[in-house]
Amino acid sequence: MSEDLSRCAIHTMTNKPWSLAQCCAKYAAAGVGGISIWRNTVAPEEGGVGLDEAVKIVKGSGLAVPAYVRGGFFPAPGSAERQKAIDHNKTMLDEAAALGADQVVLVVGAVPGMALSDSRQQVRDGIAACLDHAKAVHVKLSIEPLHPMYAGDKSCINRIAEAREICEALNADADGHLGVAVDVYHVWWDPDLDAEIDKLGKGGWLLGFHVCDWRLETRHLLTDRGLMGDGCIDIAGIRKKVEAAGFHGFNEVEVFSEQYWAMNQDDYLDLVLERYQQV
Repeated sequence: MSEDLSRCAIHTMTNKPWSLAQCCAKYAAAGVGGISIWRNTVAPEEGGVGLDEAVKIVKGSGLAVPAYVRGGFFPAPGSAERQKAIDHNKTMLDEAAALGADQVVLVVGAVPGMALSDSRQQVRDGIAACLDHAKAVHVKLSIEPLHPMYAGDKSCINRIAEAREICEALNADADGHLGVAVDVYHVWWDPDLDAEIDKLGKGGWLLGFHVCDWRLETRHLLTDRGLMGDGCIDIAGIRKKVEAAGFHGFNEVEVFSEQYWAMNQDDYLDLVLERYQQV
């Protein structure tokens, strides 16, 4: 075990069967440095404990909160729906501020049948509409490019370059409150990965780094991610690249897996930390 856990953060979705309180207690006891919180553990309408109780739990744990997940989903056919998305993201920024989260991660969205160029423009417009609020509550917005297999309905931003271009376009108004989360699951295949990570670093836009693995025989497009070491991603190599570009934040473990959710979660957490330290 060569890697300490002070820069390890785990997404609550990784241990989906656990409540927010269980995640906080278990991670803190294991010596993990941070927790990235998914909104389903907080918002009552999504089955969560409520913001006030969530704040008590998180603050009491002593864990850092690198990210609150997930905002975004800006594109929509009608203006009223787009405004609803903007309002929702502002609510998430407020919640993130209360939880002490550094950033809200944006899964930007897509609409089946809508031209990707139109969706991307709506994403840019939606983010621009949230920037003043982000600055007011001192929480960053972090665009997470998703693998192209999700381009039809989850994200019209599929390469780091597309996310970076939005950061460049809104740079004057962002005032350091906009950047990119690099998730190895989504970008490991990109032939421009090295150059784009370098550009993010030079622009000050490299805000998050998420780790898991890509199974060679993926059984489900959403809920069969591999734990680090299960697949083919050069995770340690990509980590070196982001650190060379100036990133020294948390390495966030984010795994969606029916296989691992079915395990005893204490045993699974032990495995997560073993793989984090070894891989």
